[in-house]
Amino acid sequence: MDVESCVKKAYEAILNGDYEMAIQRFEEAIELEPDNGAVYYKCSITCARSGKWQKALQFAEKAVQLDADHEEYGYHLQTVKAKALVSEAAQLLTQSPADIDRALTMLIEASRMDPLNLEALLLLGSAYASLRRYDEGAAYAREAVRLDPEHAAARSLYAELRRKGRALRAYSQRSKRKRNR
Repeated sequence: MDVESCVKKAYEAILNGDYEMAIQRFEEAIELEPDNGAVYYKCSITCARSGKWQKALQFAEKAVQLDADHEEYGYHLQTVKAKALVSEAAQLLTQSPADIDRALTMLIEASRMDPLNLEALLLLGSAYASLRRYDEGAAYAREAVRLDPEHAAARSLYAELRRKGRALRAYSQRSKRKRNR
């Protein structure tokens, strides 16, 4: 089988919802033509769609290495790296105790790498909220709502953080007034 046939079979597998078979077919194409950046790129996209982020990262890096002139390969690599950072940061936030500072650093970097990553923005909002930094959290939640106005969790988080921020400011104002008497 030649590279073109393998790629065609991979697309057929994707259309049938069989991402494992598609990845296998792309890997066969890579074996036949190991210097073809396009096949690595296509395989990386398929891995990403099926949630195999480490594999997606390896294939995306190889695609860029082989063919750095294709801007879409570089963009895809950035989005895969961002997703990997978001996944790692999410794990840090669920640990006991949570490593919030490290998670925030990772999430900010992921958001810089892929400004359209809603998950990064929502996790940033939640992480800042856990530190009672409601205004910063609300800014990230607002950006998530701007990107997807119909996203219910983003709208809810934004409203909650705005409410908590206002309540915290009101409490601070009352405390200052009492001290000034």
